[in-house]
Amino acid sequence: MQFLGKFKLKAAQSIRLLPALRLVWDSSPRWTTARVTLVITQGILPVATLYLTKLLIDAVAASLTAANKSAVFHNCLPILVLLGMIAILTTAFSALAELINQAHAQQVTDYIQGLIHAKSIAADLEHYENPKYHDLLQRAQQEAPFRPPRILDRLAQMGKNGISLVAMLGLLISLHWSILGVLLVVAIPPVIVKIRYSQVMYRWQRRRTQMQRRGMYLGWMLTTDECAKEIRLFNLGQLFSQRYLKIRQQLYAETMDILKRRSLLYFGTEASAGLVILAIFTFIVYQTIQGHLQIGDLVLYSQALQRGQTNLKDLMKSGSGLYEDNLFLVNLYEFLDLKPRVLDPICPRPFPLPFQSGIMFNHVNFQYGTTTRQALENINLKIRPGEVVALVGENGSGKTTLIKLLCRLYDPTCGSITIDGIDIREFAIADLRRQISVIFQDYAKYYFTAKENIWLGNVELSLEDERVVNAARISGVDPFIRALPSGYSTVLGKLFDDGEELSIGQWQKIALARAFLRDSQVIVLDEPTSAMDPKAEYEVFQQFRELIQDQSAILISHRLSTVKMADYIYVMSQGHMIEEGDHTTLMDLKGVYASMFETQAQNYR
Repeated sequence: MQFLGKFKLKAAQSIRLLPALRLVWDSSPRWTTARVTLVITQGILPVATLYLTKLLIDAVAASLTAANKSAVFHNCLPILVLLGMIAILTTAFSALAELINQAHAQQVTDYIQGLIHAKSIAADLEHYENPKYHDLLQRAQQEAPFRPPRILDRLAQMGKNGISLVAMLGLLISLHWSILGVLLVVAIPPVIVKIRYSQVMYRWQRRRTQMQRRGMYLGWMLTTDECAKEIRLFNLGQLFSQRYLKIRQQLYAETMDILKRRSLLYFGTEASAGLVILAIFTFIVYQTIQGHLQIGDLVLYSQALQRGQTNLKDLMKSGSGLYEDNLFLVNLYEFLDLKPRVLDPICPRPFPLPFQSGIMFNHVNFQYGTTTRQALENINLKIRPGEVVALVGENGSGKTTLIKLLCRLYDPTCGSITIDGIDIREFAIADLRRQISVIFQDYAKYYFTAKENIWLGNVELSLEDERVVNAARISGVDPFIRALPSGYSTVLGKLFDDGEELSIGQWQKIALARAFLRDSQVIVLDEPTSAMDPKAEYEVFQQFRELIQDQSAILISHRLSTVKMADYIYVMSQGHMIEEGDHTTLMDLKGVYASMFETQAQNYR
């Protein structure tokens, strides 16, 4: 697939900092402004502290030869007061910075998670069937919570260190101009090491995304109820746990190998820088002993050297960190830049209310993007208003795929699907889906209250609307819900406190009620009663025929006793339409349908 083409490292090295800063600003302008203001203030305070310390030491040194020592002390008091005020402000700003940073980081994280959720919702269903999409999603979810806030942290540190560094370097240059060059030379090698290994770690992480996902999958199976019964019955726990540990051990070993090599190089560059700084400090001490500098100057320049080195190191570290963040931010933007293929028309046509001629499939072909096999080929089908149509065929024959095309979860590879002669691609997607009520065989289980589970079928209604309960009556689940501890207010499933688990058949009836609640022109039931006993199934469909009235209905079922109720039946095999007609016609044809019906009927004789 083109949108998941091979990724090049050069693209990762492109500057994406401005969009990241835009995300940070959009998430919370007030917190961003407060943070920037605080950074500037925190950058100025250390310079003021250092200069006042120099004045204080010089005053104390002068008192050693002064006759009136009390006067000297009185001169020192204002300096001490200012130093105390700065110390209090520094402490207060540090505490305030912690509050602002935590609040801001939470705002940014939640905002970006919202973007990821929105992109996931907008992504074509086709993406979910491609492993590369899941790699993109995994990497985006890994980077989203902390990369943009970290970029702002690093820029804040660069601003704070930059302000202090300018002042410190000004002092050191006044001592000797060559000190600036020496500091720059010793600061560069550690940055090169960090940048180099940022690239190494970035490439390693991209190579190992699928392995990390396999580990997460094994961890999920070991800790959720989806596989709990089989894991215990087949004694799979130890096997899965060993596989999980093997993956984690391999990832750990590879990560440690990279980190060890980086640490050794980093130690060498830092040790060399330390020796150079010691040589500069020795020069300052020598100048003081020779009488060229005063004691206050010794403290001033030694502190300027120490803080200047720290500021420069932190500045370079923040810069190399920004490079690393820029590399990994591509993971987030690679996901956010995905473009859907199923798009709304620029000028959507009004949806026909109600249908006049119905739905037509015209020579429809479809092929999934991850395979070369045709899922549907030359499908022609018609559904008239108020007609119940059944789709019959073995698993994998294309029945559910056909429904996905009708709902525009995919678009046909060729051919067209029309409603009242209008191609469904000319309608707004939301308008189209609003008129189709679907329950798929892999229906969702929502761990909400029973009433909410049904109400989700039509959230435009009030939760207290009587139609919610009426839908439960139609599906046959109402008596069971009323018998629950809190009736319709009972939470379903065991994921949360006081939840009540349902049988598969009961969950299926909840899903049916959800479909019945939706006020649509078409209702699609894909294996809707597979978990019900024959009696319950019969009761549902007896009511179903009475209730749909003017609705069109598409029924997919392997139980041909149910299919027999349909007005018209299409038989599918390997993506082709091989037979069609009503039950009587197909039985007289003595083809595939008749053979399937007779085989099932023998089981009940």
